[in-house]
Amino acid sequence: MKALNKRTAPKSIAPERIIQFGEGNFLRCFVDWIIYNMNQRTDFNSSVVVVQPIEKGMVDMLNGQDCLYHVNLQGRLNGEVVNSLTRVDCISRALNPYSQNQAFMALADQPEIRFVISNTTEAGIAFDPNCQLSDAPASSYPGKLTQLLYRRFRTFNGAADKGLIIMPCELIFLNGHHLKECIYKYIELWKDQFMGDYSEFKQWFTDYCYVCATLVDRIVPGFPRKEIKQIQEKISYEDNLVVQGEAFHLWVIEKPENMDIETLKKEFPAEKANLNVLIAESEKPYHERKVTLLNGPHTVLSPVAYLSGINIVRDACNDPIVGKYIHKVQFEELMQTLNLPMEELQQFATDVLERFNNPYVDHQVTSIMLNSFPKYETRDLPGVKIYLERKGELPQGLVFGLAAIITYYKGGKRADGADITPNDAPEIVQLLSDLWKTNDTQKIAEGVLAAENIWHENLNNIPGLTDLVKKDLDKIQELGMLEAVKTIL
Repeated sequence: MKALNKRTAPKSIAPERIIQFGEGNFLRCFVDWIIYNMNQRTDFNSSVVVVQPIEKGMVDMLNGQDCLYHVNLQGRLNGEVVNSLTRVDCISRALNPYSQNQAFMALADQPEIRFVISNTTEAGIAFDPNCQLSDAPASSYPGKLTQLLYRRFRTFNGAADKGLIIMPCELIFLNGHHLKECIYKYIELWKDQFMGDYSEFKQWFTDYCYVCATLVDRIVPGFPRKEIKQIQEKISYEDNLVVQGEAFHLWVIEKPENMDIETLKKEFPAEKANLNVLIAESEKPYHERKVTLLNGPHTVLSPVAYLSGINIVRDACNDPIVGKYIHKVQFEELMQTLNLPMEELQQFATDVLERFNNPYVDHQVTSIMLNSFPKYETRDLPGVKIYLERKGELPQGLVFGLAAIITYYKGGKRADGADITPNDAPEIVQLLSDLWKTNDTQKIAEGVLAAENIWHENLNNIPGLTDLVKKDLDKIQELGMLEAVKTIL
């Protein structure tokens, strides 16, 4: 078996046009895979310089393989089972700014650089007032980026065409807005450290740098420890950076306020490469779509499946009763509460069901049920309210899902003897324990719905909700979960 490097495998050479903060599994399986495909299918012709955002990371491993690695995509796509291997070669080099600060800052001087992409975890987009312009480097990601932008501003004398397009991929709603706010805070914090050009630099950043909010979506399990030997035999390389991900991918990029959509599409031609990358006026409706049609069904299917004796999401999808329940919640209820074209929503919901049905991933329903009540509040409760407002009645499947969560928090044992062990904040577990001791489903329904520490309001005020939750709790107690589900299908 050969070592994997540019002497043993072909590696394309392209201008370094992208700085990427982050070298982890997600960026390599998602962003770098997308850029590789853009290079293959369009004239994008760009390579990526990876910057390690924290002091300890993987850049030495990456450089040890000349930044070559394989992406193993698994799952279902358009009804077909996918299990592909692609060697990605678009990363030119990887830098550690803590030990290679001069090389890191010199990236600002490269005229071809046009994009900055990042995934520094949700905690990465944060303002640290202890950072200084003179730090080598600043500890925070926004601090490092501001240092780089100021160096670029000075190198090119504030040239309009040397601004950067910045696309954060951190899993925060409106991530670009938060990052931009942090950069402005650093500009203010360091204004006395700039060389008399604070106002000009701030104006250059405002006018000629383009910060986009983005939404990313691909499940990336990461390094395939169980299958690595078989994969290495298949590719004939000793690749220690193989990254595994699902076949589905989606990247929604919200256009920045100072650039129009067509210009951004021309600069970043992912759609031309036939990739599922949408450049849109606003990320918000797509964020709502993902939370509602992917996370929403997950939250209610899990207790229904688990209390029916089903442990894996895929098996829940294929169950003749629970599968119908999932379809009802997704297509008949949650989909009706969103504001995108119905055709788009149906396609996305169909894609979600394919992802749930991934033959390569044994997604345990118990892993989804951690903190079920707070999840229901953000993912499903908005749908309950909008459905009631639009249809004049409560959505039966979503309300049944809430009753299933309440039943799950009763604890005890499943029909097969497995222990039911709810996992949530101690005060929530205690509340449910106390309520179930009353053995009175009216009190249980009222007590849960009145818990403002969960809902930030009293849900007993939603017309008909208390009665319907009580009715569903009674059905589950009397009939068992599977028979109770049948009554609403």
